[in-house]
Amino acid sequence: MQQTTDIPLPFQHLEDNLQKKIDTQAQIVTLKKGDTTYLADKVNKYVYVVKEGKVKSYQLNLQKGKEQTLYIYSNNHIFDTITILDGEEHDVCYEVLEDTTLIMYPIEFVRNLLHNFPEFSQKFYLYIAKQMRYLEETITDISLYSTSERLIKLIVQDFTPNNIFRFNILEGLSHTETANLLGTVRHVVERHLRNLKKENMINVVDRRIQILNAEKLLKKINFLT
Repeated sequence: MQQTTDIPLPFQHLEDNLQKKIDTQAQIVTLKKGDTTYLADKVNKYVYVVKEGKVKSYQLNLQKGKEQTLYIYSNNHIFDTITILDGEEHDVCYEVLEDTTLIMYPIEFVRNLLHNFPEFSQKFYLYIAKQMRYLEETITDISLYSTSERLIKLIVQDFTPNNIFRFNILEGLSHTETANLLGTVRHVVERHLRNLKKENMINVVDRRIQILNAEKLLKKINFLT
């Protein structure tokens, strides 16, 4: 699996003594696809970095039967950063989308790093800034662009390493999960994918989207033409 090249990694590539301090606190956790209860019980006590696999965070409206995916965390993504900063319980759900390996650190240890080690805090806040930009972009997309445009943009960004929260996240996702990420429903995603395949812009093999005509694909969306 290809990895991004510019993700800021607060827990890596630090001054030797600080790196050793961090490494001694690291614990490895392996989770199976479909796990939900482990993270729900532990997320207020530990900070997690995805070493391999995918985990989604989402909100669920049981009365309306609607789900909105907030993030799909993959290689080197950190969660839950909001709880680290404000100490309050974060009202979101988590689900492991595929067999996943996490590195976890005690949350109080991470807060100590933020308060006492500028080298770490600078990298950490840069990561937070990128998360905020991702959320801003997501809200804008849902408000201003059609579902087909949002899907095309997501496909393009899935091949773009500098978009750290959308790069390489579609591989293995079901159409339902893709729909939840876009704020729509499965049959709408399936219809748009069929249309793109008919126009020979993409192909889908074993839940992997292949771009066949990038130039034509980009011309389908107003904000990338």
